[in-house]
Amino acid sequence: MPRKLSSVAPGWWDYTTLESDITEAAARLTPEKMLKLSRPGFKVVFYETLEEFYLAEALEYITAWKQSTPDNPAGICGPIGPTEQLPLVARLVNELGMKIHSAHFWGMDEWFLDGKEVSATHPLSFERADRDLCFDRIRRDLVMPSANLHFPKADTGEYRRSWEGVRCAVMQGGQGDIKHWAFNDPPKRAGKHRDAPPSPAEYRKLATRIVDLHPITIAQNARTSGGGNVALVPTRAISVGPLETWRAEKVSIWHAGMHDNPFGQRLTTLMISQKIPDSSVPMSLLADHPNVQFNFYRKGIGSCEIEMH
Repeated sequence: MPRKLSSVAPGWWDYTTLESDITEAAARLTPEKMLKLSRPGFKVVFYETLEEFYLAEALEYITAWKQSTPDNPAGICGPIGPTEQLPLVARLVNELGMKIHSAHFWGMDEWFLDGKEVSATHPLSFERADRDLCFDRIRRDLVMPSANLHFPKADTGEYRRSWEGVRCAVMQGGQGDIKHWAFNDPPKRAGKHRDAPPSPAEYRKLATRIVDLHPITIAQNARTSGGGNVALVPTRAISVGPLETWRAEKVSIWHAGMHDNPFGQRLTTLMISQKIPDSSVPMSLLADHPNVQFNFYRKGIGSCEIEMH
């Protein structure tokens, strides 16, 4: 039986093409039931305050970098969205006097505009945000050399090679409205994927690449970063791929309730817990990763009850 057309973008795959039994089951989940969806390889964690939530996220940087030595370098791959953890990371490094000279950091993604990555002077640049909010705040005698900071470029070769010989202890991420991590959006409904989205095995082969962004992703980034000005947001980006994601020893996703909504948080938790990977819901592919943790701000989980505003 053919899959449904998307309710929001008929030329794309997305979560609205799923069978209704999955979406209805997700909408019925209470926070208490979500917490019980942990299983071996997938852990659900709640935090009661935003202070605790972002401190825990920042501490993942510290834990990863503490493992790094010149002979066995280690690092973390981190998102823009959320960003509140980044100043905390810098403060912790400085207060601890922690030398992170051998440590590494990979940015997850960057905007692609006019045939190249946006420069670090662009107001929406993710590299600019990482530097302004974190790395430029770390004392110069403590911070890693610039060669250990890896930001994706339009020519992805150097970035992809940076994953060789360095252990990624953890890849952090947020979850967007389209259920992505980084900009691993669902694909267009075209060509060989007109009638069915890519299989999980096919999608997982994707490496860092230039991607077209689903309309929902464009609208979301206008809302979260551009004051709602959709025309300001590029329609393409460079994104770390599943190929690199599966090199990370742990994938840690942070749900503060400010990016994806109550339904989306429930849907991916259910699909990963029950091992229902589907590339129309890219985050659900993490069902096949051996070490995934979903971190929730308890008050940000919200409710799927119908309520008119």
